[in-house]
Amino acid sequence: MENGVASTKEEGFLSRMALNDNKAGMEGLDRDKINKIIMETSKGSKFYENELKRDQQVNQRITKMMLQKARITEQQLKKAQAQVEKVATALEKSRDLSRVIVHVDMDAFYAAVEMRDCPELKDKPMAVGSMSMLSTSNYHARKYGVRAAMPGFIAKKLCPSLVIVPLNFDKYRAVSNEIREIFADYDPNFQPLSLDEAYLDFTDHLEQRQHWPESSMILSNLPGIAPNMMLAKVCSDKNKPNGQYRLPSTREAVMDFIHNLPVRKVCGIGKVSEKMLNALGISTCSHLGQQMALLSLLFSETAWHHFLEVSLGLGSTYIPRHEERKSMSTERTFKELSKVEEQLSLCRELCEDLAEDMKKEGLKGKTVTLKLKNVNFEVKTRAMTLPCAVATVDEIFAVAKDLLKTEIENESPQPLRLRLMGSREEVKSQSSERPKQRKKRFCSKGFVD
Repeated sequence: MENGVASTKEEGFLSRMALNDNKAGMEGLDRDKINKIIMETSKGSKFYENELKRDQQVNQRITKMMLQKARITEQQLKKAQAQVEKVATALEKSRDLSRVIVHVDMDAFYAAVEMRDCPELKDKPMAVGSMSMLSTSNYHARKYGVRAAMPGFIAKKLCPSLVIVPLNFDKYRAVSNEIREIFADYDPNFQPLSLDEAYLDFTDHLEQRQHWPESSMILSNLPGIAPNMMLAKVCSDKNKPNGQYRLPSTREAVMDFIHNLPVRKVCGIGKVSEKMLNALGISTCSHLGQQMALLSLLFSETAWHHFLEVSLGLGSTYIPRHEERKSMSTERTFKELSKVEEQLSLCRELCEDLAEDMKKEGLKGKTVTLKLKNVNFEVKTRAMTLPCAVATVDEIFAVAKDLLKTEIENESPQPLRLRLMGSREEVKSQSSERPKQRKKRFCSKGFVD
């Protein structure tokens, strides 16, 4: 019995660490071989112990969910189905196929920049990061199962010839700024999500290009193109590394596209949600639609509403503009950092990056948050809300420094041993000229302001 429990635990853990077939460049690999190496290499490490603990927590949630499922009656399911159909009808009426939304995802961005500057790396398996954690990998490395968010020591076991290049955020930020200037030509109000990712609304631009001689060619030169943000993000991953994909703006095309789409491909459905859905026999978006009544009884209203929208191929058609961003953040992953002066120095650097980004966007904020991950992979976030909005590096650092010092003191006399640090600020625009748009919400009478 004990051996059976141990085996189950390892299988569960492996599901978190296993090769992700949905990742571009990792199709058709020897899953069993790669997963065996991952397991053997990670066992005994703090990374392994943390992942095992998290997996056990998910297993407990699944056990609780299955017990709850067993108590659901046919009458409850019937009532839930009626509610689901009512919400689905309202959502269907809100379907908007008039927009052309583009999601740009600069594939293996950090690796691409490094290969540009060091051409001899182009034909070698390489990754960017450290032995502690990788940020990305090129396609040669992905053939061995090397991926982002994988410890470098595991990646080296998978690919002994792997070249690991240290992160250089100043370089990546400079390249990102050049690319963003191009984005602005197509959509001045594009939404950057990170250094290598952005959403653009091409609707107005394409309307203007109707009278241009080459207008018929424009769509062939774009990344992920679809009627809404959710679909555009999925489309941008469709033909990586150098292809583009456009989803026609018809309901039939949308429903065909999502029918066999794995749920893990959808933004907002991560490892935990995927495992919980798999426990219910749900692996594709069409399965979501078939089991929606059950999901509405097992998940929160926010979660099952999201699942329902996914099953219908619906997503936002309105891209939030710069001044509507709720927060800005920056973070770094590194080898163990335990010296106080080095931690404070890094904290200052992060605050400088954050202040620079906020200055460019014309933003200020009252709440400063410090994110810390220790060597045991435990994550803590500490925040402080100020009486007035701040934006300069000195103002932000003054708060972040105090939060960091408190954590350092809490660990005393032992050192605070970190492997990730991040700073974030809840923001608002310094300009209040633009009136706020009221968002619609769903109630029993439909969508209301």
